[in-house]
Amino acid sequence: MAARGRSNPLALAVLSCLNERPMHPYEIAGTLRERGKDGSIKLNYGSLYTVVESLLRRGLIAERETIREGRRPERTVYAITEAGRLEHDDWLGEMISRPEPEFTQFEAALSLAGGLPPDDVVRLLGQRRTMLQLEIRSAESTYDLCREQGLPEVFLVELEYRTALRRAELAFVEDLITRITERKLGGLEMWESFHAMRAAGDDAALTAAVAETERTVRERSRPTTP
Repeated sequence: MAARGRSNPLALAVLSCLNERPMHPYEIAGTLRERGKDGSIKLNYGSLYTVVESLLRRGLIAERETIREGRRPERTVYAITEAGRLEHDDWLGEMISRPEPEFTQFEAALSLAGGLPPDDVVRLLGQRRTMLQLEIRSAESTYDLCREQGLPEVFLVELEYRTALRRAELAFVEDLITRITERKLGGLEMWESFHAMRAAGDDAALTAAVAETERTVRERSRPTTP
């Protein structure tokens, strides 16, 4: 099935809820929050209703009935269609089986970290390390509490995954701090010299140095001919 409209995981979450039983949007949001899915999928009511309308237009869900509970406004209950079930299964299967590039803010920051002096980067990485350590401890406590309360592990796999990613990120951050502080990071001298020129206000020398570095990188990345 074509991957049209598969950029928002919230749409898949809506299909997943309706794959269990018909619900109205408020009930969908409550179900996702009760199960802790809002820790993995960005959820707010405005975007939820937009997603529901999109799925309705695409024929992946359909209106089942309109209900009124007491003095509350009327609420429309939606049910998944057969096309929606096929889309749910295909989309979920694709997301599980196929790694996709995820442009995280931290990766973007690392690619641009040279814009700050090495000492500043080390200090900021130290702050990130502390926050990661706190987040990992909190996640571990949450996991232990859920297990003590008898929640099956199958409902905690996304928390396990998120914690594993944070542990891997923490290990990377600690290693990067060590490589910079112990002067084991290749190109550190060049990085420092750029900022020394900038601090001295020697813009001409900085421009020339950057141009020379870019020329060297292009030459070294050029494929060699046999």
